[in-house]
Amino acid sequence: MQVKQITELTTTHVDVKRRPITEEKLQGEYDYYRSLKLLRKMLNAGLITKEEFVKIDRRNRQSFSPFGVELMP
Repeated sequence: MQVKQITELTTTHVDVKRRPITEEKLQGEYDYYRSLKLLRKMLNAGLITKEEFVKIDRRNRQSFSPFGVELMP
């Protein structure tokens, strides 16, 4: 195994706008993950299909707006 030494560190400037986290946002996050847990139980019990799971989860993302929703498939 060869070890290479890094001699120059290049950084990129990323302009990130920080938004305060409100009680409402935190509650939405909690509610989303609680609904996701319930949906998974329903899927595993055979009460809903995979397609129904995906459809309901997409609607829940719109309703609850969890953090990182833009990154979710």
